[in-house]
Parts: sequence; structure tokens; C-alpha cells
Amino acid sequence: MTGRLDSAQPYAIALFRIVVGLLFACHGAATLFGVLGGPMGGSAPEIGTWPSWYAAVIQLVCGGLVLIGLATRPAALLASGSMAYAYFKVHQPEALWPLQNGGESSALFCWAFFLLIFTGSGALGLDRLFSRGARVREEVEQSAARESVKREDAVRTAP
Repeated sequence: MTGRLDSAQPYAIALFRIVVGLLFACHGAATLFGVLGGPMGGSAPEIGTWPSWYAAVIQLVCGGLVLIGLATRPAALLASGSMAYAYFKVHQPEALWPLQNGGESSALFCWAFFLLIFTGSGALGLDRLFSRGARVREEVEQSAARESVKREDAVRTAP
């Protein structure tokens, strides 16, 4: 049973990444554009308003990147940090525990993105597609270099 679970791990991570990225992007879109029920705090923030507008942009962009699995680790790092900031600056001063201060979603997003920093995109992410292409190009270049060295050696040892 462990073998089956281990073989499904990249797909479970991908599903986790997709759901977390989608939810985060939706939260940013709701705040910026008033879609999906609109911003939670009332009206959409004005462009450049600190920190609400920047937080919403980070949510939308990083959520979208994590959703498609492109630059997953850097996007997850930025998203996790922004949620840590949100928790400690907005929620934690109200009360100690997330259940008391309304910071459950900030805390959960922070730790979910923190996990993705270490796991990467899993299966089905664009990160994997590009890294596989980079590995293939590197192998082709190494093979060509080896062939070139072999040819040079053959020319040197020829009578």
C-alpha cells in the first residue's frame, strides 16, 4: 500500500497546489476587481494603496503562478511571506489564536504555501515541463561535447 501511495504523491501534491493556487487567486481577484462576491473589506482598494492593493496583486499573481505550476517555489515563497505579514500585522494584534482573531485563512495559506516551497509543483505543473526540457537540452549538449572530444582524440591518434 505504501508503494501505491508513494507513486501517487506527485499527483496529490499537484492537486493540492492547484486548489490552493485557485483559492488564493480568487481571493486576489475578488479584492482587486470586485468579482466572486467582491472584496471582503467593502470596496476595492485604490491602486497603490499599502498594503491592501499590493496584497491583492500578490494573491492574484502568485495564486495564478502556483495554480499553473510555473515558478511555483518563488511564488509560494512570496505568497507565504505575504500571508505571514497579514497574520501578524492584521490578525494577531486582535487576539493570540487564529480562531479568536479571524486569521485562520491567513495562517492556513501561509503554511500551505510554505509546504509548496519545499515540495515544488508536483506532477502536471509547467515547472516540470520546462525543467524536463532543460535537462534534455543539457544532455544533448553533453553528448555533443563528448562526441567532439572523441573526434579530436581520433584525429590526434591517426597516423
